[in-house]
Amino acid sequence: MSPLFMLVNIMKVLLAGYNVDKEVLEELKKSAAPREDVTPETLSASYARISRDPRPIDELRRIARAEVERARRSNRNIIFKMGHHSVAEHAVFNFDIIEISRLAIEEIEKYRLCSYTEKSQRYITLKADFVLPEEVKKAGKKDVFLKTIQEQNALYYELYKKLSPYFFSQHKELAENPKKHSILDGWAKEDARYVVSLATKGQLGMTINARNLELFIRRFASQKLSELRELNLKIFKLAKEVAPSIILFTEANDFDAKTYDDLRKHSELILNSPRQQRGDSVQLVDYTPDGDTKLIAALMHSSSFLSFKECLARAKTIKPEEKLEFIKSACKHMEFYDVVLREWEYVDFTFDIVVSACCFAQLKRHRMATLTTQKYDPELGVTIPPSIKDIGGEKDFIRVMDKTNRVYYQLKECMDQGAEYILTNAHRRRVLLKVNARELYHISRLREDTTAQWDIRDVSRQMRELAQKVMPITCLLACGKDAFPQVYKDVFGKSPKFFPPEL
Repeated sequence: MSPLFMLVNIMKVLLAGYNVDKEVLEELKKSAAPREDVTPETLSASYARISRDPRPIDELRRIARAEVERARRSNRNIIFKMGHHSVAEHAVFNFDIIEISRLAIEEIEKYRLCSYTEKSQRYITLKADFVLPEEVKKAGKKDVFLKTIQEQNALYYELYKKLSPYFFSQHKELAENPKKHSILDGWAKEDARYVVSLATKGQLGMTINARNLELFIRRFASQKLSELRELNLKIFKLAKEVAPSIILFTEANDFDAKTYDDLRKHSELILNSPRQQRGDSVQLVDYTPDGDTKLIAALMHSSSFLSFKECLARAKTIKPEEKLEFIKSACKHMEFYDVVLREWEYVDFTFDIVVSACCFAQLKRHRMATLTTQKYDPELGVTIPPSIKDIGGEKDFIRVMDKTNRVYYQLKECMDQGAEYILTNAHRRRVLLKVNARELYHISRLREDTTAQWDIRDVSRQMRELAQKVMPITCLLACGKDAFPQVYKDVFGKSPKFFPPEL
């Protein structure tokens, strides 16, 4: 039969690989003959050949496994000479990162295209374990650092012992159910943790592909904190042993090491006026003009054959009540677990927010947003959980915060980096957060829910309320997961089919 008339109508899908615990791999290798193909590099090399080799992918993988050194040369050539870094994304690594400070974890989790699961200070009773930074030891400030940390940790345990019975007494309906006791105890832990330092140890699991790992290693090579450079060396060594051909650009560089320092110097020359008084903790500083109309135009564009310019012109002529009905038609089949359509991503909001370290630890997990930060700043004050005020712990809390601030400024005088380790989860920083409307829905649905932690719940509520003022139709169904059934009913006059599960 002529090739012009050949028909292929059988779909074939193969499972090419999946994550396996390294200890399992080591056990399997012990009982097998020596082999060199236990590396994710063969996946990258075989997938890289797909674009130019007509053979089936599974055959290309077999060839790559049989010729590992050739596969590595191919990877280096494709990534380095041809610039096709995307092939490195097929190689995936899992790292256990243990005994690392909360401050360092914030730097690790800046990389948005990775996956992290972190030890929670909300659900685990903290031990008095913390990192003693090399910078503190070299500055001769070890004693004052340790004494301050000990005072913080002592107050943590004192507050926790008082907060646990407080929450049980405040929520008697939950206290009557033994299955809910962990929730109440968790609330006590999450409020007590505001007093512990950013030096407190944590751990996390990180899943990262080789392309992002290379970026991670290169950026961390330029870090100034000793803890981050040590982490970088350990991760680089482990990755290089397994996949040397796809981790290439790893050296420290001036762009990563010096750019922000140069910007700070220039900013100091320009911003020489006194700091203004503290404003609202959440401010909407920018947003898409006429966002409701632009959203409708985007929805029209997806459901017609007109240009966006034509759709926008038509959307501008629609009456307010017609706009509302149009958006309702895009939302009427939603349930509490659904996200709004991708067209919501065409309108944006930018917020200037002052957040505690506790709140930031959760906000930073929304990595599809654009988030940049200032350093932690004692001048912004501290966030005191209302429960600590209720149990009469505010005086002791402020006393420890004042001591912490004094030590912070002592450390800062004699250290270029690392003074932030002594600051606590209650200390604040200013962040600039840009989200599209779809991401705002996600943040609101997750962080305004009653199960969310109170600090980020309050920040999310303020963000949503400010957004609704300027784009009421776009944000029509933005709310916490628990509130969705009532909000939906208010809009459509009937309840959705499914309701969120109870606590």
